[in-house]
Amino acid sequence: MEIRTYLRHFDYALLAAVAGLVGYGMLIIYSATHSDPNLPSPYYYVKAQGMAAIIGTGLMTVLAFIDFRGLRNYRHHIFFAIIGLILVVFIVGSEAKGSQRWIDLGFFNLQPSEVAKIGMIVVLAAFLAGRPKGELEAQTTVLTLLYAAVPAFMVFIQPDFGTALVLAAVTMSLLFIYGTRWSHFAIIISSVTAALFLVIEILPIIGIQILKPYQIDRLLVFLHPDHDPGGSGYHLLQSKIAIGSGLMTGKGLYQGTQTQLNFLPEHHTDFVFSVLGEELGFMGVALLMALYVLVIWRGLRIAIISESLFGSLIAGGVLSMLLFQVFVNIGMTIGIMPITGIPLPFVSYGGSSMVTNLLAIGLLESIHVRSRLMGDRRYRRAQTTV
Repeated sequence: MEIRTYLRHFDYALLAAVAGLVGYGMLIIYSATHSDPNLPSPYYYVKAQGMAAIIGTGLMTVLAFIDFRGLRNYRHHIFFAIIGLILVVFIVGSEAKGSQRWIDLGFFNLQPSEVAKIGMIVVLAAFLAGRPKGELEAQTTVLTLLYAAVPAFMVFIQPDFGTALVLAAVTMSLLFIYGTRWSHFAIIISSVTAALFLVIEILPIIGIQILKPYQIDRLLVFLHPDHDPGGSGYHLLQSKIAIGSGLMTGKGLYQGTQTQLNFLPEHHTDFVFSVLGEELGFMGVALLMALYVLVIWRGLRIAIISESLFGSLIAGGVLSMLLFQVFVNIGMTIGIMPITGIPLPFVSYGGSSMVTNLLAIGLLESIHVRSRLMGDRRYRRAQTTV
């Protein structure tokens, strides 16, 4: 089929929104990092982010031209590739800030846990799409949870609690879209609540510590915002000050005091939203949210028009991944969610995150193209019949 036919069926509104988010993110990253005297160049992080965006755009384009339905046949290959990549991290992975998450490829630091997000969406969607509804429902739910639990646990012990949470959220969303009974969700939620109580309250009493001390401190800060403002609560306190001081129009690019004077930690990664709020204010935040709303709207449309359950599940999984990350990242900067290190999609600095999110958009475009092509064929058949 001609390339022009494919190009005619792309969702350009979705691509424009994503391009806007990527560009917006690079602007904020530059503002947050350009004055760092420890960097070899003011554009150091912007160049690295731009390179990741170029790589991700190339892979997104390739994926958009591939028939997504063929991925269903490679469910097991993708699953074991994910497990293999995560295992490689434990063997030769680079360590930073107490976590071993990256594989140094020389020109690029690959974070397999990020790739696992989009990989598991395809794996779980393929599994659920092949399961008949109304038969062995409990078995389907249990097997889905077991599928997701393997990479989620491996990521958790890196430790990368944030990505493990994303995998859990995606799994629950896919079960919901598939049509899992509410009673199954009630059992899952009750079990998770009991497990968290056991891990946080009971096991430490008998000397078994599963969560790292900094993870417990983050939970304490979330539950008690005034807990240790000079230590574990410092990040959240500075974030609130930055966002609150931005008011309606912000202090202006490169003018944020909490950002430029380095009171705000991790301001190009975890707390990039705080930089945006301080320097561009409510208006800047409103523009960011408008771009996200456009992405979600177009993604929902793609999920609805998909010609197959597999396509709808993939689109729903991608949307849940993006929505969860946006909600948690923004929520942690204003104190309504625990600090987990989950990046803001397309905006936070991070090469693997950027590539993964663009791959997700490539999947959405592939679903959109095939749905539109199927619609065209039905229209032509109807016209011929008339």
